[in-house]
Amino acid sequence: MPDLDVVNLCIIAGGTLAIPILAFLASFLLWPSALIKVYYWYWRRTLGLQVGYADCGGYRFCYSYRGKPGMRPSILMLHGFSAHKDTWLTVVKYLPKHLHIMCVDMPGHEGTTRTNIDDYSIQGQVKRIHQFVETIRLNRKQFHLVGTGMGGNVAGVYAACYPSEICSMTLICPDGQSTKFDNHVQDLEHSNYTLNIPLIPTTPEEMEDMFKLCSHVRFKIPQQILQGLVDVREPHNTFYQEVFMEIVGEKSRYALQDHLHLITTPLQVIWGKQDQVVDVSGAAVIAETLSECRVDLLENCGHSVVMERPSRTARLILEFIILQQNARSGTKKAT
Repeated sequence: MPDLDVVNLCIIAGGTLAIPILAFLASFLLWPSALIKVYYWYWRRTLGLQVGYADCGGYRFCYSYRGKPGMRPSILMLHGFSAHKDTWLTVVKYLPKHLHIMCVDMPGHEGTTRTNIDDYSIQGQVKRIHQFVETIRLNRKQFHLVGTGMGGNVAGVYAACYPSEICSMTLICPDGQSTKFDNHVQDLEHSNYTLNIPLIPTTPEEMEDMFKLCSHVRFKIPQQILQGLVDVREPHNTFYQEVFMEIVGEKSRYALQDHLHLITTPLQVIWGKQDQVVDVSGAAVIAETLSECRVDLLENCGHSVVMERPSRTARLILEFIILQQNARSGTKKAT
C-alpha cells in the first residue's frame, strides 16, 4: 500500500510539472508571438524596469524606466526603425542599477500613440520626443541622449535643435547620411516601390534575411520564433512602410548630415565595422565635421550593435558619460 501511495505521488508530481511544460510547448508551437511578449515582460521585470505613460494633449507616450535622477545624468534611449523600447534591454542589463534610465517607444511605435495625421519625418519625430521630454520634465537637468539607427538620426537632430538640454550624446550606427544603403532606396524608387523593403519582413524567411542584413553575428533562431516575430510585426507593416517612406524622403534622408554643424554637445559615435545597413564610413563623415567627437568602431559587428555587443556598448556609454562629467567638473574647478 505505501508503494502505491509513492507511485500515486510520483504521478501527481509528474502531472503537475507536465502542465507548465506542455503550456510552454503549446505557446512555443502555436502562439509564439504571445511567448515573445511574455519574454519581454519577464526580462523587464528581472532588470527592475517599470512601464510608464506620459499624456500630453491627447497624445500618449509609452516608456520603460529604472532608477531616479542622481549624481550621474539621466539617460534617454531612442530605438531604431520598426523596433520598440525593449530593444535596449540587452544594454540596460549591463548598466549600473542606480542610473536613471528611460527607454521610450518612438512616435507611433509599440505603446506610443499612432495617428494618421502625425508627421513621422525625422523633424516631426524630434518635435514629439521634445514633447515627451517636457511632459516628464526630464529637461529640468541636462541628460545624456542615446540613439540607434533611425533613433540616432532623431537624437542628432534633437541635439542640434535643443543643445541646452543635453550634456552628452551617443549615436549608434545612425542613419541620416549618404550611405551605400541609398542604392537600395534608389532601386525601390525606380521600381515605383514595388520591391520588398528588406527591413519590413512578411515571412519567416524574410525575417531571417533581415537578421542576416542587420547582424554580422549569425544567430540560430528557431522557425517558430521567426514566425512569432513576423506575427508580432505584421499588423504594423503598413505603418512601418509609411515611416520608411518618410525617413528616406528628401526631407529626412540626410537630416543628420544637414544638422551636424549645429551640434555642440560632446558626442560619442559607436559603429559596427561590418554594418550592411548604414555603412561604417558614416563615422568618418561625422568625425570630419565634429573633430572632437569620440569614435568607437567594433570589430565583427554589424548594424544591430545593441544586440551583438550589448556589454561592450554599455561599457562604452558609461565610460563616455563619466569622462564628460569629470571634464565638466574640472572646468568648473578651474574657473
